Amino acid sequence: MATGPKPEPKPKPEPIEAMPAGPNPIDQAGRITRAMKVIAGLGNPGPKYVGTRHNVGFEVVDYLAAGPGCSTFREKFESLLAELREGDETVLLVKPLTFMNLSGRAVRAVLDFYRLSVEQLLVVCDDFNLPLGKIRLRAKGSHGGQNGLRNVQDCLGTDAYSRLRVGVGRPEHGEAVDFVLSRFKPGERPVVEEAVATAAQAALVWVRHGIEAAMNRFNGTERPQNPKGKNSRDGASDGSGTAG
Repeated sequence: MATGPKPEPKPKPEPIEAMPAGPNPIDQAGRITRAMKVIAGLGNPGPKYVGTRHNVGFEVVDYLAAGPGCSTFREKFESLLAELREGDETVLLVKPLTFMNLSGRAVRAVLDFYRLSVEQLLVVCDDFNLPLGKIRLRAKGSHGGQNGLRNVQDCLGTDAYSRLRVGVGRPEHGEAVDFVLSRFKPGERPVVEEAVATAAQAALVWVRHGIEAAMNRFNGTERPQNPKGKNSRDGASDGSGTAG
């Protein structure tokens, strides 16, 4: 039986090149591409996934958005976007609506439109390899099996972007997918809320001072630091196979 020609392999995405320091230029289409940073929290959209372990990244972004100086969310680039003013910095808060396993598509679209480099990106996600409530920042590295990070790395063409992982505990038995799509137990919720607040503070330290300062301050503790009030930033699958 005759067969058709083999499909050509998909080309790898071009890596995003670093841009020079200073204000970003205005492109030929007249889009304002002023200097800004992006905090992308990963998760799955829709009420079905609210409160699940996989949606901790969304929770950190929502925590930041609840503070002063933040706009309301709007839908663009397959994401929910909000703009936060943090001192002299403009921070774009991003919640991809592509489901976890395709998060990189939305993140890449945001960086491309605003002409931002990977040095201006922080990705926040869950990690079941970390103890419940522990956070860890890295300047680069492998995705560690986290499918959202895997897709971000594939779409950006590099692993040289900052990431902030929030520990959601390890599954005692059963599949990891079932575990990360499950909700936290009532006794775990206070620890998670504390970790979300601490992760938000760590993200703002990254905004102000960079990844090294954030790592030095937040990677050394086994349990999250006591956060201040929620609105204070001082001191700081659906059947498509794409949710897990």
